[in-house]
Amino acid sequence: MSATETAIASAEAHSAHNYHPLPVVVASAEGAWMTDVEGRRYLDLLAGYSALNFGHGNPRLIDAAKAQLERVTLTSRAFHHDRFADFCTQLAELCSMEMVLPMNTGAEAVETAVKTARKWGYRVKGVPDGMAKIIVASDNFHGRTTTIVSFSTDPEARADYGPYTPGFEIVPYGDLTALREAMTENTVAVLLEPIQGEAGVLVPPAGYLPGVRELTRERNVLFIADEIQSGLGRTGKTFALEHEGVVPDMYLLGKALGGGVVPVSAVVSSAEILGVFRPGEHGSTFGGNPLACAVALEVIAMLRTGEFQERAAELGDHLHRELGLLVGGGTVETVRGRGLWAGVDIAPALGTGREISERLLAERVLVKDTHGSTIRIAPPLVISKEDLDWGLDRLRTVLSVP
Repeated sequence: MSATETAIASAEAHSAHNYHPLPVVVASAEGAWMTDVEGRRYLDLLAGYSALNFGHGNPRLIDAAKAQLERVTLTSRAFHHDRFADFCTQLAELCSMEMVLPMNTGAEAVETAVKTARKWGYRVKGVPDGMAKIIVASDNFHGRTTTIVSFSTDPEARADYGPYTPGFEIVPYGDLTALREAMTENTVAVLLEPIQGEAGVLVPPAGYLPGVRELTRERNVLFIADEIQSGLGRTGKTFALEHEGVVPDMYLLGKALGGGVVPVSAVVSSAEILGVFRPGEHGSTFGGNPLACAVALEVIAMLRTGEFQERAAELGDHLHRELGLLVGGGTVETVRGRGLWAGVDIAPALGTGREISERLLAERVLVKDTHGSTIRIAPPLVISKEDLDWGLDRLRTVLSVP
């Protein structure tokens, strides 16, 4: 057996089958390229679901991690450490907010937001104990914990995990009327992705997000924006909501915040909202650890220049222009997205999203399928135009487009 076959066979024998990876075994990576155990190079057009916005092995992030590794990596929140205040201050400033509650994973940030909204509802809004409701959108993806899958509409994410956590109302994504009708005096928050990534990079109708902001203000309801995938440069702005001129009550951040080096997530909001917590009411052993803060501080410094947002906007325009030329003719049905992020609906007659992904793998291009014949394209923001065009040429080859 080849080195690839051996590694895959061992993984399948000894790890739970909760993922179905493409048959490639990565050994090293740099920038927008990954190399497998047999020395073959692949163009990464997934970027770890946006966790690798700044590319594999970004020197600034690796240097920041190395420097911190030699000093201190973990104190727990039982003690202060010398990177924590700077991290919280600078991330709050980046978001034009006041307070930060750091965690590790995106799902932890969402869970923290749910707890925050409920506690705010009881202590500030005056909702009767145990009656708080949070409104979410259909086709959402906010994580895979028991509570989060309780408000998923994806059978694969939800089935066989009941009994489910109550307290959530699901309305159609992009439907302001349905949102308005679902609100009651006990509604404490609306939790939305500004662009639904896992659903196929779905962009809501123009005016929807400003409408959500206006409605939540009018009804004294928190607007929680899950920007874990869409935030930190991916769409050509620091936050996807900026395209609509909207500022939420709370940002949920993750993935790119850790630079692809360490898991870092955060809830960022006002002092009034995050001020509902008292010592001992919520926490995380690794949340806000020195290593995470050091890497995240470098991510924040990189975003402050605007360089990566501008690059995502310019290359994103090029990406969507080229993908748009493929629409029609029985190959590509629809292209959606914003910035360096696209959902591409392949004509079902050409194959499933998985099959298209496997054909692209044979061409040394890595993407990820979702929902039938849809593939997602989200390269690192450091990708060159030449490499992006090379990847698009491989897609044309797979689709048999001249």
